[in-house]
Amino acid sequence: MTATRKPTKASAEKKAAETNSMARRIIDQEAAAREKKTAKLRMLRLAKEAANPAPLPKLKRK
Repeated sequence: MTATRKPTKASAEKKAAETNSMARRIIDQEAAAREKKTAKLRMLRLAKEAANPAPLPKLKRK
């Protein structure tokens, strides 16, 4: 008879490392998307402020 080998299970360290790398990848993608959105909104806000400057504050008389 030939001995059949069972597939070895991944070690706990390997699973933890894989989970950690996937989590970091997801976090990095979310951070990049957030930075991109922030930059876009900042650019739109600055363009809006340039088109419509804020009125000067009125001086109060005493």
